[in-house]
Amino acid sequence: METPFPQGAITRIYGQCMTLSGNDIDTDRIIPARFLKCISFQNLGDQVFLDDRNERKGSHPFDLVINKEASILVVNENFGCGSSREHAPQALMRWGIRAIIGQSFAEIFYGNCLALGIPCLTSTAITISRLQDEVQDNNQQIFELNIKEKFIKNENKQWELDIDPGPWQMLITGRWDATSQLISHEKELNTTMQRIPYLNNFSDY
Repeated sequence: METPFPQGAITRIYGQCMTLSGNDIDTDRIIPARFLKCISFQNLGDQVFLDDRNERKGSHPFDLVINKEASILVVNENFGCGSSREHAPQALMRWGIRAIIGQSFAEIFYGNCLALGIPCLTSTAITISRLQDEVQDNNQQIFELNIKEKFIKNENKQWELDIDPGPWQMLITGRWDATSQLISHEKELNTTMQRIPYLNNFSDY
């Protein structure tokens, strides 16, 4: 599914959750290596977990009809390990994932998600297991993921989450979005460019 890219501050995300069980799910599984040759990220959503999905013949979480509208992914430990490919979070985002909750994340994958405005929050193994059970019991319920207050809840329960202070500040202030930051400071950028000789006086070079 194709959904609008996030912009600016990200403090809350509302949506259905889906679970993907298993530790050490690496980027080679998230997006198989043969799709790294693409010249655009546009169609990567159709190819996310493609080899796993082919093996499961329709029973993979990313193929289930009940998960079609999911925007929050609940995973386990060391999600996104392996090759440091930016295509992995790009594929998840273009499928429709807007946030990921797990026990832990690989560092480079975490950073690539942050650069796209995909919050990655963590919690204990027990909390993640209970949250996954809740999602499995009713996939159609709407959850509120509150990044600012660090929790996720539905109508009946709330689970406390964690996120490092740096990424937390970047998300709730919008500083994660480098492009928007540049655009919002267009006047200052143009003023600075006017003071740089090699951008304005080509006769001297």
